[in-house]
Amino acid sequence: MDIVEISKVLANRTRVNILNWLKNPEDHFPPHQDIDHFDDGVCVGYIQDKTGLSQSTVSTYLNSMQNAKLVIPTRHGKWTYYRRNEEVIQQFLKLLKKNL
Repeated sequence: MDIVEISKVLANRTRVNILNWLKNPEDHFPPHQDIDHFDDGVCVGYIQDKTGLSQSTVSTYLNSMQNAKLVIPTRHGKWTYYRRNEEVIQQFLKLLKKNL
């Protein structure tokens, strides 16, 4: 785990907001039309709508978060859903606390 790389991802307010929203998705996103739970996360389209940013910008943000292993993607047909990687987030917080 690289503290600096994860910190770079977290240095953007929108990416931090996305992680915050994904912590309790039922509080921040409407119910999905095709599945009745948030177990696999939130559809990219809902994340894009909430941010108000372009699809390409949101995809770039989610890709950087995925590369840092902060989120886990799951495909449902042509849609990709994202959820937090709680294990990596907790490891990062422990490492941060230990090293700073």
